[in-house]
Amino acid sequence: MSRKSTKKRTPEDIRREKEALYADIEAGRLTLGQATRRMRKIVGLTQLEYAGKVLKIYPRVLMEIEKDRGNPTLETLKKIARPFGLKVGFVRRPGGDTVLSGE
Repeated sequence: MSRKSTKKRTPEDIRREKEALYADIEAGRLTLGQATRRMRKIVGLTQLEYAGKVLKIYPRVLMEIEKDRGNPTLETLKKIARPFGLKVGFVRRPGGDTVLSGE
């Protein structure tokens, strides 16, 4: 049995998913792994497809990142951010905490 949904998503559905992702990233509600997994799911690819065809990284690296166990290089973080028009940088959260986040 396939894990993929049989419901066809419209471009509007994808746009809404992206906007929700951006809002969650901006609010600091996602870990790097959660954000990366959501990005991959939005484009509808498997880990193997997304790692190889889009990010040009080893699938094992993507798997570890999605599980929040990876220790990606800055270059890998840039590769993850690039397809969604995000940049990697330090941002200051309300309350004074500084974290590495997409902007």
